[in-house]
Amino acid sequence: MLLKILIILIIILLSYSIVPTYFYKVKYRLVEKRKSKEKVLYLTFDDGPDEKYTAKLLDLLKKYNIKATFFVVASFARNNPQIIDRMKKENHCIGLHSFEHKNALFQSRGYTKYDFEESIKIMNDLGVNIKFYRPPWGHCNIFTSREIKKYNLKRVLWDVMVQDWQGNTTVEAITDKLLLRSKENNIICLHDGRGENEAPSRTIKALQKAIPIWKINGYKFATMEDYYEEKSIT
Repeated sequence: MLLKILIILIIILLSYSIVPTYFYKVKYRLVEKRKSKEKVLYLTFDDGPDEKYTAKLLDLLKKYNIKATFFVVASFARNNPQIIDRMKKENHCIGLHSFEHKNALFQSRGYTKYDFEESIKIMNDLGVNIKFYRPPWGHCNIFTSREIKKYNLKRVLWDVMVQDWQGNTTVEAITDKLLLRSKENNIICLHDGRGENEAPSRTIKALQKAIPIWKINGYKFATMEDYYEEKSIT
């Protein structure tokens, strides 16, 4: 009896969240990923805005005249409106990374609906028209796609992840991964909030090392708006 219950629970979990999550990841790789040989990188940042780190990151991007995409947690954005204003003024792209960074694998239909409703309301109040959505951990459930379609959002995953949120990584390790793993037309996922042991500070320091090398090697930088418009980056 216990085994039957366990099997039923596994089937429910698979059908509710794991299958939808990996179905979209496969679809992204095979269908939606833009194929281009342009030397363009798309820097994206999750889990902010953070009062301590995001401003420092914006300073660095401004220094190199780089436009990036910030997938913000709406509850954090509500508490840091001045940072959102700066992102807008400096022409960065602002996407959504959920209301409070809960994993969709374990959220109900009601919470999924609330997550999007509350997030969109907050971002509208902040003067941001959200076009792009990145689910926390890339996880979705069977109701996520309905909400994405309802709000006319584009779901965005990534090509490069460097584990910059980990507490035991180093600036050197992050820098090496960025330079070794990134190539033409890659969407790079980094973090300007949360993480262990002041992780965003190491991300910023790694970018201070990586950006000049990328530029020397001829890379340009653009946002998700550029990516999905599929226009040439000059």
